[in-house]
Amino acid sequence: MIQTALTELLGIKYPIIQGGMGYTRNLAAAASNAGALGLVGAATFAFQSRNVQGWMGSGRRLPDEEGTPYEQFKRAFHRLAKATMETKGVFGLNLMLASEMANWTGQAIKGVKEVRDEDPDIRDRFRVIVTSAGNPLNWADAIKSVGIKWFHVVPSVKHAKKAEEAGVDLIVASGHEAGMHIAWEPVHSMVLLPAVVQAVSVPVVGAGGFCDGASLVAALALGAHGIQMGTRFIATVESDFTQMHKDYIVKLSERETTVARAIVGPGRYLKTEASMELTRLSVAKSPGPYLGAPDDLKEVPRDLVAKEVDGGEALSEGDEHRAIMPAGEVAGRINDIPTVKELIDRIMKEAEDTIRNLSVRFIQE
Repeated sequence: MIQTALTELLGIKYPIIQGGMGYTRNLAAAASNAGALGLVGAATFAFQSRNVQGWMGSGRRLPDEEGTPYEQFKRAFHRLAKATMETKGVFGLNLMLASEMANWTGQAIKGVKEVRDEDPDIRDRFRVIVTSAGNPLNWADAIKSVGIKWFHVVPSVKHAKKAEEAGVDLIVASGHEAGMHIAWEPVHSMVLLPAVVQAVSVPVVGAGGFCDGASLVAALALGAHGIQMGTRFIATVESDFTQMHKDYIVKLSERETTVARAIVGPGRYLKTEASMELTRLSVAKSPGPYLGAPDDLKEVPRDLVAKEVDGGEALSEGDEHRAIMPAGEVAGRINDIPTVKELIDRIMKEAEDTIRNLSVRFIQE
């Protein structure tokens, strides 16, 4: 059994975080039930709210849901708690702190406090808020007032130090090879992760390029206390993503992703005709080598970017040419679509076997 500061902080069985990717209710429950940390992303609810609809031009309604985005947000955690009650699984929220979503961020934090206060079982198992894409110092007081663990995702040592200053309990260092929301500059996990570990005193988890037992061991060797995976979890049976998205991940190579403008900063997508057109437009608007800075890309058409959030007709119709599907470079290492439990059990067995085999192969008495 591999135990780390991550498993101790949250009381989870395995040092694995299922990255927050919108309202992935089934995926979060499956990850939580399998002994990892399951996360629900707040972004889907935000994009339904008026505050964000006015900015991005459209919103997405959740299937079979009624009420305001705030009511749906709270209801999601009651349902997640029910779906994980038997295993007593641990779960949390992924929350973007980007300025474009400031109004929703405040509502989400308020909602977390309310649902935890309303139900002792939820309070016991809803143990963490994982923030990203914004300045944690601006939200430190609000998040700490909830009385919950706080993790923050960073793309650089500078951002890691700022997160530590804000008082987070753990830092997730996310390399440029990650899927969807990535940094403007291409600093990858092999460089970023050990640099962040050396720069801060709080525990660190690696994200970006992790998908199996060998890469978990690599993260541990670099000083991390676990891994966060997004793309690998998309290609699972319980994943809430479309079957086309899952199948497309499995069939592509590591060279078949592209970086382009996203709703917040740049994003990484599987290569399709639509995503490559978005890349072309993004690069055309950018004077620098890394897609420039946010201001350089303001003119990229929102209707193309909005497909990533709305799903679009292309996803529902199964048109892989017109679809825009977020994913990381690690898609090239994913070859199957297992259940979440099968995936996590396999990762942990591979990790333990790898550690044993390394000592046999390379350590001489």
